[in-house]
Amino acid sequence: HRGSSSSSSSVALLTIMEGADEFMKYRSPLVSRYASKEMAYNFSDRKKFTTWRKLWIYLAKAEKALGLPITDAQVLEMESHEKDIDFAMAADEERKLRHDVMAHVHTFAHCCPTAAPIIHLGATSCYVGDNTDLIMLRDGFDILLPKLARVIDRLANFAEKYADLPTLGFTHYQPAQLTTVGKRACLWLQDLAMDMRNLQRARDDLRFRGVKGTTGTQASFLQLFQGDHDKVEELDRMVTEMAGFKKAYLVTGQTYSRKVDVDCLSSLASLGATVHKICTDIRLLANLKEIEEPFEKEQIGSSAMPYKRNPMRAERCCSLARHLVALMSDPLQTASVQWLERTLDDSANRRISLPESFLTADIILSTLQNITEGLVVYPKVIERHIRHELPFMATENIIMAMVKAGGNRQDCHEKIRVLSQEAAAVVKQEGGDNDLLARVQGDPYFAPILGQLDTILDPKTFIGRAPQQVSRFLSEEVRPQLEPYKAKMDVKIELEL
Repeated sequence: HRGSSSSSSSVALLTIMEGADEFMKYRSPLVSRYASKEMAYNFSDRKKFTTWRKLWIYLAKAEKALGLPITDAQVLEMESHEKDIDFAMAADEERKLRHDVMAHVHTFAHCCPTAAPIIHLGATSCYVGDNTDLIMLRDGFDILLPKLARVIDRLANFAEKYADLPTLGFTHYQPAQLTTVGKRACLWLQDLAMDMRNLQRARDDLRFRGVKGTTGTQASFLQLFQGDHDKVEELDRMVTEMAGFKKAYLVTGQTYSRKVDVDCLSSLASLGATVHKICTDIRLLANLKEIEEPFEKEQIGSSAMPYKRNPMRAERCCSLARHLVALMSDPLQTASVQWLERTLDDSANRRISLPESFLTADIILSTLQNITEGLVVYPKVIERHIRHELPFMATENIIMAMVKAGGNRQDCHEKIRVLSQEAAAVVKQEGGDNDLLARVQGDPYFAPILGQLDTILDPKTFIGRAPQQVSRFLSEEVRPQLEPYKAKMDVKIELEL
């Protein structure tokens, strides 16, 4: 019994020590704290190196089909070992060889002895490296686009619900003419719709690097096929098709142009700017107590101030969106310093900037979906703010009504100016409520229009065509854009943190 207990304790202690070791080194919060499983997997070593093996299989199959001496047995052997990667062996090989691709060639060859002579035949490292990056970029967009569509859908529903709810507009963050809660949401939606277009365009513009050789000339493959240009072109086409791309870049250096990374990450950085603006607006409105993000039943807003309901989800989006925007400088600088056919100073940078851009975009979209699924509106607070400012905004309408009743425009303007200044002094100097309306009602000069004041001060008369703009915008521009994603709309987001 004691022996069993001692053995169990040893195992438990070893497990604890191994687990504790994870907390002895830096872990990216993008993965350990925030990112979705699908996006984390998309940029994982498992997917990366499995894709390398798929690409070697595609190459072997195409070369065999075009007449090179590759056997069915070799291809089958490669296919049977596509996923059983010995990561420890690969790491050991890389320590010796100082070359990640050759380390994995050797590791693959170790479990495919029959196919070993033809693995990576005619290819350069960028055949697997760059083509895999392009696959990851494409698949990353395919993860992001439905998430963006769901955010747009939730926000469109919100805009529709509050299309005609008057609210104070703000310019310079000073009270301005009224708009509606739904119309303001459409300003957010319009930017997100542009981001949807940009992401879709970047995804659809992606091509495959294909089979191009060491400096992009395809010389090694031309030699393999004894000068047959048609077979080299067909090899490129076949491998591109197997990888799920419609086109390959016709010209490359050793790498595909790093301008491609600029195009992809610029669309994500632009999305980051949009999300930052939306979530900043939500934070400002939360301060006014007009709109709040979802708040869990047992959530704590502040360790010191129990009453607080901080907009932590919107703050998280803003925080991460800044990182997403900042990452844009990496591909711009990398593209600018690629000498001639390529240099290797892109590699370490891209290992960070490409995954982090997609991981960050993934996180902010998931968080924004959660926010937009539970936005809380407080109409009574909004109404109180309108009442506080509307008398000032209605002065022009009061002047027009007095003129129609036979008054002089200049005389009325002076009366309103004096009363407005007096009311403003009460608000600013005494901290009182806006009493302009009471002053107008108490001045005999305005007796001809007193019966019209309720109509003149109806907030709905100040919102113009906001409800009609919401309706037309949603029906003509937003809903049609969501059609391709209808089957993926029902996914809800539950934030673990």
